[in-house]
Amino acid sequence: MPIEHANWSPYDNNGGTCVAVAGADYCVIAADTRMSTGYNILTRDYSKIVQLAEKSVMASSGFQADVRALQKVLAARHLIYQHQLNKQMSCPAMAQLLSNTLYYKRFFPYYAFNVLAGLDSEGKGCVFTYDAVGSYERVGYSSQGSGSTLIMPFLDNQLKSPSPLLLPARDAVTPLSEAEAIDLVKTCFASATERDIYTGDKLEIVILNANGIRREYMELRKD
Repeated sequence: MPIEHANWSPYDNNGGTCVAVAGADYCVIAADTRMSTGYNILTRDYSKIVQLAEKSVMASSGFQADVRALQKVLAARHLIYQHQLNKQMSCPAMAQLLSNTLYYKRFFPYYAFNVLAGLDSEGKGCVFTYDAVGSYERVGYSSQGSGSTLIMPFLDNQLKSPSPLLLPARDAVTPLSEAEAIDLVKTCFASATERDIYTGDKLEIVILNANGIRREYMELRKD
């Protein structure tokens, strides 16, 4: 009698899409609220965005169980940092912590694809984009998740990030105003939802600026 091996994996991909755009004095980060597995929708109202510090917000797609585990580790590490230094972690410091946390698990990675956004020490918007094992880069805009292959070419066309080879080095922030960036993000998701079955239901947008943090929502198609 042949031995049958169970086709089991410790990972799943729950889909969803995240986008972040950095401006001169603001940052916009957004994600849809659909969580799926295969052709099944598990819930239409699951937030993929978490605030890690006063000026740092992370959006994650991939395997949401790993994402939750990652969020808990980062929250614990940030709490230790606050007790030791009596201050909130800056966004670039949180970016390095996230990289170290992902790289530490590189032989059994968190199946999470993250975008970290916030304000740096000068009040400028910053976006950091990651792979699953902690390689990261500071950029002006980024997208992760199942709809990222549809959204990134559109963002490249609209925002034209400066080449890192240009000298002198240029700021990665985008030239758009805050309102224009929010409209652009809404357009991205409205387009991606038409073609990606794992993106939809509702769009959650988080805006960070000098005045603090606020949220906006937009309905997406539900089929």
